[in-house]
Amino acid sequence: MSFPYYIAKRYLRSKSSNNAINFITYIAIGGIILGAASLFIVLSGFAGLKDFTLEFTSIIDPDLKAETTIGKSFILTPDIEEKLSTVNGIASYSKIIEERVIASFDGNKQTCYIKGVDENYSKVNKVDSIIELGSWLTKNTSQVVVGWGVSRSLNIGVLDYGKRLSLYVPKAGKGQITSVQQAFTQVDAINVGVFSVNEKFDDTYIFSSIGLAQELFSFPKHQISAIEFRLAENADEVLIKQELQSILGDKILIKNKEELNASLHKMLNTENLFVYLLLTLVSIILIFNVIGSLIMMILDKKQTLSTLYNMGATLKDIRKIFFLQGTIMTTVGTVIGLFIGYLVVIIQQTFSLVMITPTLAYPVSVHAQNFVIVFLTITILGIIASKIASVRITKAMVKIK
Repeated sequence: MSFPYYIAKRYLRSKSSNNAINFITYIAIGGIILGAASLFIVLSGFAGLKDFTLEFTSIIDPDLKAETTIGKSFILTPDIEEKLSTVNGIASYSKIIEERVIASFDGNKQTCYIKGVDENYSKVNKVDSIIELGSWLTKNTSQVVVGWGVSRSLNIGVLDYGKRLSLYVPKAGKGQITSVQQAFTQVDAINVGVFSVNEKFDDTYIFSSIGLAQELFSFPKHQISAIEFRLAENADEVLIKQELQSILGDKILIKNKEELNASLHKMLNTENLFVYLLLTLVSIILIFNVIGSLIMMILDKKQTLSTLYNMGATLKDIRKIFFLQGTIMTTVGTVIGLFIGYLVVIIQQTFSLVMITPTLAYPVSVHAQNFVIVFLTITILGIIASKIASVRITKAMVKIK
């Protein structure tokens, strides 16, 4: 054990004869604990809010999604499909046709997006968890499943065989239009279910079979808009993306869940960073109480420091004593603060003390990275404060006059 470290521990454990200095020291340690605990609790709150938000926005997002970078659709040949089925780490994949349509029911009209899916879609996404009324699509039928918002806008129920939901898309071509039949391609469908994912999706989307979508858009058998993949457990996403890219070619863009919700992730991360910086600023104010505390200790121990200096301790050793004292104080306070913060988060998870609504507790989540972020932030600030205080010791202060 080094001499400065030994003396620093002794000074930290011993009380000063001056109660004011003891009080200032307690305030400094309390500020460190409060700063660490507050930062951890807020970061855990934002982590919980982010997880909660993404749970609802990405509930039907696949692990990976392949989309064309040229136009809106591409041809998936049988040869490419065969290669996709040999990729290790892919549990299942589904072919998708997604495009804007006009939906009409009983005189009500709305512009929506239709998402035509094949029979594997239920293996890629947990469709059972989003169905609120009715059931999911039956293979090779003219059935659709609409979102809650679409259901309200069109005033459409489930299994109303007396009335059909009509879907329209403009026909490509030139020349004069003399009738609706010449302007639009139309297919009729029966609504068999209502789903709920999130407000934006519920208000604009209709699910159908891929066959119905191909008929509506006059797509040939192998023409699709996208492919959605579900990966096997513990699969290497990066390697699979690279292999899929080599199979599908450079004209296809492959995105993961985070890339599919890039704007939402960016917004949440920006808010998290802003709050982190704000609380770090508050922590700086609290941490710099350490400077005042150490300076008061230096003045209180002035006679002892002179004795140490005359016994052979160098000015560098004496400065190191108080630097280490401040560092130890900060480290111990940070660990205590992290423990208190973790305890508060666990209590919130267990007993739901803070509620957003009468039935919804404020979400919090414990992430290992938050422990690291808080520990490094507070300890680095404490080390800087300790350094500032320790360099205030001059040779004139430790020499006996």
